[in-house]
Amino acid sequence: MNINTAKSVLQNTFGYADFRHQQSNIINELINGADVFTLMPTGGGKSLCYQIPAIVLQGVGIVVSPLIALMKDQVDALKLQGVKAEFLNSSQNYEEQRRVEQLIVSGNIDLVYVAPERLLSDYFLSLLDQAPIALFAFDEAHCVSQWGHDFRPEYQQLSIISSRYPNTPKIALTATADLKTREEIVQVLNLANAKIFVHSFDRANIQYRISEHKNSKEQLLRFINSEHQNDAGIVYCLSRKSVETTAQWLCEQGKTALPYHAGLATEIKDNNQQRFLRENGIIIVATIAFGMGIDKPDVRFVAHLNLPKSIEAYYQETGRAGRDGLPANTWLAYGMQDVIKLKQMASQSDGNEQFKFITQRKIDALLGYCEVSSCRRQVLLNYFGETLAEPCGNCDNCLTPPTTWDGTSAAQKALSTVYRTGQRFGVGHQIDVLTGKVTPKITSFKHDQLSTFNIGNELKAMQWQTVFRQLISMGFLAVEMDYGVLKLTEKARPLLKGECSIELKVQKYKNTKSAQNKKQSIENDLTTSELASFDKLKQQRALWAKERNVPAYVVFHDATLIDIARTAPKTLSQLLAVNGLGKTKLELYGDKIIALLS
Repeated sequence: MNINTAKSVLQNTFGYADFRHQQSNIINELINGADVFTLMPTGGGKSLCYQIPAIVLQGVGIVVSPLIALMKDQVDALKLQGVKAEFLNSSQNYEEQRRVEQLIVSGNIDLVYVAPERLLSDYFLSLLDQAPIALFAFDEAHCVSQWGHDFRPEYQQLSIISSRYPNTPKIALTATADLKTREEIVQVLNLANAKIFVHSFDRANIQYRISEHKNSKEQLLRFINSEHQNDAGIVYCLSRKSVETTAQWLCEQGKTALPYHAGLATEIKDNNQQRFLRENGIIIVATIAFGMGIDKPDVRFVAHLNLPKSIEAYYQETGRAGRDGLPANTWLAYGMQDVIKLKQMASQSDGNEQFKFITQRKIDALLGYCEVSSCRRQVLLNYFGETLAEPCGNCDNCLTPPTTWDGTSAAQKALSTVYRTGQRFGVGHQIDVLTGKVTPKITSFKHDQLSTFNIGNELKAMQWQTVFRQLISMGFLAVEMDYGVLKLTEKARPLLKGECSIELKVQKYKNTKSAQNKKQSIENDLTTSELASFDKLKQQRALWAKERNVPAYVVFHDATLIDIARTAPKTLSQLLAVNGLGKTKLELYGDKIIALLS
C-alpha cells in the first residue's frame, strides 16, 4: 500500500486536494508499520495523520483520548464524511457498548475513540486481543508528562500498549511540548524507535497582545465590544470564583457568557460546552478545565484575565483561537499578584523539589515573555526551539512598539529598598517604603527611618509595580515561592554599583491595532453578491446542523462556505473542487447547494 491510496482518501473522504505540512510523511510511516511522534500546532491537521491510516489499513484504529465529553462530536463529524467511526464510553448504555465492541472484534469499523482508563482495563485489552488492530493513536500525548500542563496520571500507564502490541503501529500526537516533555512522552509510551516529526509552532493568523492589569474586566469589555461584538470566544481565569463572577458580570453587560470549571455539576458543564459548540457568539469563561480537544474552528478570540501557568499552557490555550486559519486575537492582562499566586500554588503542590523548581522556571519564562519589548512571536517560537528570522508584524510590540526609558535610577532605588528592608518583604511593602506611605507595618519595623523611605515619590504605586515586575522578569530580583518575598540576585550587584544601566518599558493600557480589521477585510473581499451567497449558505448550514443535532462547523467550516461563495460553482464537479467538501457531503448537500446559489 502506498501514499497514493491515502491521498485518494484525503481527497474523496475529507475533501482536501493536497496534504499539508508533514502529513504525507507521517501517514506514510504509519502505513508502513513504523511508530511516530508528531508535534503539530492546533488547527494544523493532526487528526488526519491517524484517521487516514486507520481507514486505509486493515483493522480498527484505536484512538486514546481524555475527552469523553467531545467524543460524540468527533465521531459525528467523521460519520458525516462517510467514515465508519464510533466511540466507547460511560455515556452509552449496555446495549450500545456491546454493539461497538462487536464492531471492534469483527474489524468492521475504521476508528474507535476510548478513554485511557477503558483501554487499560483487563476486559477491553482481552477484547482487543481478539480484534484486528490497524493502529493506536495517543491524542493529547502531553498528558503523559508530569512536566506538561495537562498531566493525567492514567496516561503514564499506557506503556503497556507498546509491550502488548509491539508490531502494531502507534502514533503520539500533541500540539504543545517543550524538549523535556517530548522526551518524556517518547520514554513513557515506549516509542524509543519512533520517527519524530516536529512542525513549526507558528500560528501566523493569531495576534498576540498583552497588557498590565488596570481594571481588567473593563479592559476585557472594551476589547470584546470594539473587536469581537458578535464573536465566539474563550476567557480564562485562574480561580473558579473569578470564572463565575466574570461570567455573571459579562451577562450584565449584555453578553452571552457561560461559566465552566471543574466544580460545576456535570450537566451544567456539558450544557454550557454544547451551547458554546452549537450556538453563535457564545463566550465561555473558564478555568483551564475547559478547552483541550475543543474542535470549534471559529473561535475568534481567547482572553486571559490572569497569567497561565506556563508558556506551554499559554500557547495551548491561545491556540484554541482561529483554528480555521482566519485572523484571531489573543489578549492577556496580568499583574504582580498573578506571579506571586502562581509561585505560591507551585510551592504548595504535591510535587517533589525538582518539580517545584522546574515549575518556578516556567513561571519566570512566562513573565519574561510578557515583559519583552521585542516581537512576541519570535520569543514564543524561540522557547520551543524555533527561530523566526524577522519580526512577525502581528503582535502588540510589532504593531505599536513600546516606549522605553532609562530606568537605571529607579531600579537602583528599588533594589536598594529590598536590601535595606532585609529582603524579607513583598512588593507592596517595598512600594510603601519607596513612596513614603506610613502604615502600621512601616512604623513597627521602623522602615520610615530608612534612607530609602520616600525616595521614590516621583513615581506612583502602579508605576513602581511595573518597575518591580520588570526587574523580576529581567532576573535582578527573585520571588520566594511561599510568601512572595523579594530577594536580590547576583545580577543585581553591578546594577546597584552603577556598573551597568537598564532600559525599562513604559506600560500602555490602550488597545493596539487589532486583527479585527483583517477579519473584516476577509468578508469585505467578497462582492455584494458573494456576501449574500455566504449569508444564505450560513443560514442553510444552521438548519442542516439542527437536523443532525451537531455543531454547524461539523457540517461545513466558514472557510468552506467562503470558498463556495467566491467560486459560485454551477455543477457538482465544480463544487467538489472546494476544500473541505468530500464525496459523502457532496451526495448529501451538493444538489441543495447548487440550487441555493442558482
